[in-house]
Amino acid sequence: MKAKVSEIFYSIQGEGIYQATPQVFVRFWDCNLDCCFCDTKPESYKEMDLDQVLSSIFSQQGFWDCVAFTGGEPLLQHEFLRDLSRALKQRRKTTYLETNGILVEELKKVIDYLDIIAMDFKLPSSTKISDFWDKHRDFLKEACKKEVFVKAVVTAFTDEEDIVKSAGIIKEVNQNIFLVLQPDFIHEAFLWGKLAEFKEKAEGIIPNVQIIKQLHKHIKVK
Repeated sequence: MKAKVSEIFYSIQGEGIYQATPQVFVRFWDCNLDCCFCDTKPESYKEMDLDQVLSSIFSQQGFWDCVAFTGGEPLLQHEFLRDLSRALKQRRKTTYLETNGILVEELKKVIDYLDIIAMDFKLPSSTKISDFWDKHRDFLKEACKKEVFVKAVVTAFTDEEDIVKSAGIIKEVNQNIFLVLQPDFIHEAFLWGKLAEFKEKAEGIIPNVQIIKQLHKHIKVK
């Protein structure tokens, strides 16, 4: 079995509650969504088997203990992801999945070998595509079997209703899950007032809400 892999590299985690953590990133090619703010649309990939991917991971320099699966959408290649995650757990590495939080059946086939799930809520006012509230709810219920947090990108178009809906789903599943409000990098300087209002609104529903910007873009690393 081979996977379509765009790149494998060492860096720090730039987003969410594990920001600044050293990780090796495996970027899987292709996605099932087309969000208007997406900044990771790789144009090429290599077909790699499990041994090649593992060899590339363990050839990375730096002090790291965690491997992040990112994309694209890694769960589109869930069979390979399952085998890779299992191999990494056998080598006592932490596995970290970044996902758009829609492919719940695929998650079920991989989750036994995952440690941390960084799940997006794709807010329709932000993405300018259809809503996925029911799928996000089902996905979050499954993801709760492991450590999980939710990230929502806030743009100039994001409306309060979507933030309230997000917080409500989290409260329904497990109110202690963190909700990260992440400003769209391009318009970040103009969003702080809106972010503060959204944070206050969400904190009226769930206790753990943070505003966290994209660190890697500010310090200009991959």
